[in-house]
Amino acid sequence: MCGITGFILNNSKDKIFMENAIESMVSSLGHRGPDDSGSWFDDSNKMILGHTRLAIQDLSVNGSQPMHSSSSRFIIAFNGEIYNHFKIRNNLQNSLAQKLYWKGSSDTETILAAIENWGLHKSLEMARGMFAFAIIDKVKKKLFLARDRFGEKPLYYGLVNSNFVFGSELKAIKAFPQFDNQVNRSALAEYLRYGYIPSPLSIYDGINKLQPGHIIEIEIHDNQFSIKKPKKYWGLEKIVPKEKDDLYTDEIEAIDSLESVLKSSIQEQMISDVPLGAFLSGGVDSSSIVALMQENRTDRVKTFTVGFEEDEFDESMHARQIANHLNTDHTEFKLSSVEAQAVIPSIPEIYDEPFSDSSQIPTYLISQIARQKVTVSLSGDAGDEIFGGYNRYLWAPKIWSQIAYIPNQMRPAISSLISSTPQGIWSGLEKVINAFNIGAGIEELDIKASKISSALLRSSTEEDFYQSFLTKWPNPHEVIKDLKDCEHLSSKSNFSFLYKKNNGDFVSSEDFVSRMMSTDLTHYLPDDILCKVDRAAMAASLETRVPFLDHRVVEIAWRLPSSMKIRGSETKWALRKILYKRVPRELIERPKTGFSVPIGEWLRGPLRDWAEDLLDQKRIESEGFFNPQPIQDVWNQHLSRRFDWTDKIWSILMFQLWLSKN
Repeated sequence: MCGITGFILNNSKDKIFMENAIESMVSSLGHRGPDDSGSWFDDSNKMILGHTRLAIQDLSVNGSQPMHSSSSRFIIAFNGEIYNHFKIRNNLQNSLAQKLYWKGSSDTETILAAIENWGLHKSLEMARGMFAFAIIDKVKKKLFLARDRFGEKPLYYGLVNSNFVFGSELKAIKAFPQFDNQVNRSALAEYLRYGYIPSPLSIYDGINKLQPGHIIEIEIHDNQFSIKKPKKYWGLEKIVPKEKDDLYTDEIEAIDSLESVLKSSIQEQMISDVPLGAFLSGGVDSSSIVALMQENRTDRVKTFTVGFEEDEFDESMHARQIANHLNTDHTEFKLSSVEAQAVIPSIPEIYDEPFSDSSQIPTYLISQIARQKVTVSLSGDAGDEIFGGYNRYLWAPKIWSQIAYIPNQMRPAISSLISSTPQGIWSGLEKVINAFNIGAGIEELDIKASKISSALLRSSTEEDFYQSFLTKWPNPHEVIKDLKDCEHLSSKSNFSFLYKKNNGDFVSSEDFVSRMMSTDLTHYLPDDILCKVDRAAMAASLETRVPFLDHRVVEIAWRLPSSMKIRGSETKWALRKILYKRVPRELIERPKTGFSVPIGEWLRGPLRDWAEDLLDQKRIESEGFFNPQPIQDVWNQHLSRRFDWTDKIWSILMFQLWLSKN
């Protein structure tokens, strides 16, 4: 794994300026690549590439970057892994009349040769992997930035004082001299809604995230540059079945196909010249990955899990049972609340922009633990999004079927009643709700109820309902000062993309669950889950890999009808069929829990003074971003224990902490 960065100047600067700038930018990414670093200059066109290297494949100097193609026409700075790169080498050689000579065995050299001979688009179509890279064509005087299909690897770009700047993380862009871009309040509004900033936005004006499956081209001419609109080279709409006949109908055939391609993905992703292991939580996803890793191996796979002192959050005993059954080399670390809380001050440095998924804390800690023994770790991320694992896929359609017919004029009163009901009441009503068979899979009912009350007011369709339910602060314009553009930038247009036309053909799905999953796969997964894992792992100089995101796996998963993903109250049915061949059902079947920590309780206890300092009304007023009163109201309600507003409070605190560090 690596870090990439660079810039194109829009005005005349001397070489010393360029050298100092790239040195600072590369240095800021040292955690992503502690093994080596380098840069490449083009003085005449005022452009430069920088790279930091975490050596995974071909540990020799032959893998150093920025790397030149054999003709020296192309120069690349690459972050990621191309898992099928040896196959690409063979295909490339077979397609050419002349013999290719390879300096080393790195995947960077492979993709560079492919681009030189096949072109960028064909090379990306051939590649299976995770990546973000910058490549310069010296002949055509163009810079291209590209990102993998699902957004496993990050890439930011934009303008700083009229100069084009890019980097794996915002800290590289901020290291560019005289960075003074201001906070983007529309991005801040999206952050309050979701707890993360959705692509293509970033927290800063003028800086964007390159979206997954996209390429952007920058053309240099006469010491000036022009930035073209990003183009999509891959999207989920390309594989969504357009007809029912495109779905699997034979369950045995479907399971066999999925199992075969999943084995292939894991086998490819285990290729490494450095020690490799896997995260193991004991759930369906990570257990499936580890079981297939351990199969047909004589050496024991190194597995890692983190447990918690609080019993209700601790799943380490389940992971231990799976590890014992599979005979892995297992490392378990029991996390104290003091150790977890000690991570919090580092969060702004790790994530660069406000990010409030509290599982960021254990994710960083388990990455630190794994890095002591391995350099690469496979994870079970994305299993929920592609196989139907979230509990909300069970209960959201049932709840919507009950509330969809409530007349609009009655909704405000019902919403007010729900939102004003104290936390303790809902636990008593849980049995009543389940008796009506609309609450399957619901936990933390008080939190769900508060969101349902908001959804009642805002929803006219099931898409509206699902989006409203995902929000933390449904009305950020009430909280953010001077928010001129209150448009919900990532709402219906993104959720309902399956209803849109794609190159003239309708891409449709009558299935509410499939539409929820497509939203999560294209937005929540890259901008929350994958962001969380990449930054946390890279802060520990650990490479993580996600076998479920081999695009062949996703393509097969999308051909599974919903009945092969969710059957009755059982989620991830197809994946379980594969897992239960290798792990007894009784070791897996238990209520689903998240990789979470008791932030809500900590805020009422050991973190209260820290939180109240960041939430001080005079402080918030003077900073000029938030209206303090609605925040204070929510904080007081949370402290009273009548309501659990952990999500809302944590999102404000993570912005305040970020602001204090920036």
